[in-house]
Amino acid sequence: MQVSKILRNKGSEVYTIAPDATIEIAVQRLRDAGIGALVVSRDGKSVDGIVSERDFVHGLADEGAGLLSASVSSVMTQDVMTCRLDDTSEYLLGRMTERRVRHVPVVENGELCGMISIGDAVKSRLDEVLHEADALREYISAS
Repeated sequence: MQVSKILRNKGSEVYTIAPDATIEIAVQRLRDAGIGALVVSRDGKSVDGIVSERDFVHGLADEGAGLLSASVSSVMTQDVMTCRLDDTSEYLLGRMTERRVRHVPVVENGELCGMISIGDAVKSRLDEVLHEADALREYISAS
């Protein structure tokens, strides 16, 4: 299944945060939205970085509670793995596993247009496999 279809099914809303926002604000946004990562973007269209719960845990371990007043840019991942609308869930799962990431921004023509989580990619791949199994059962039954 292509990323474009995954986004059609789940929606393309992406939560972003400015690089100079505080980590305290970022943590509140994650909690309020019930998500695990924010795309760091100056303009809401480009990808300057990504920040996740994991980044905050590492930052707290290194810096302590004072981290909450630091800027998001101080802990964000700058080398962001992205994907395109025509990438497949199978390809995406492989790359996510290889890079050990759980959230991948979708970028098309240089512009942010969605976010895929590991859960989204797994669900999509599982749906594909179940559909293929059903088709094989139907084919065998018809024979």
